[in-house]
Amino acid sequence: MLTTASRANEVREVVATTTTLFIALMQQHAEVRGLVTDVMPKAFPWVRFLPREDMQAFVVELVHTLEAANSLGTPAPVTRLIAEWQHTAEVHADPRLLKILRQEGEDLGDVPAPGAASA
Repeated sequence: MLTTASRANEVREVVATTTTLFIALMQQHAEVRGLVTDVMPKAFPWVRFLPREDMQAFVVELVHTLEAANSLGTPAPVTRLIAEWQHTAEVHADPRLLKILRQEGEDLGDVPAPGAASA
């Protein structure tokens, strides 16, 4: 399906307006922030694996990133943020992996660049 430049601009304007309204609601009303946190599993089912405080952190970071990305007219920072939080949820969903990543370990120093000669 071919999208014309004017159609793409219309879609961008609708997304920008919706984002601005959403951000304003989130910033003005604590009740809205609570409701958004409660409904996050509908939009992102994987957040159920996040601890509650991480889910709340995701909501706050999402709002800030939406605002910044909207000012630039690009969705890339938002999609990257969502992917990063989804990977965090994947870790929480796997008890063995979570246990491994929470272990204290020693720092083994710098890792050489691929192809670099080792000392």
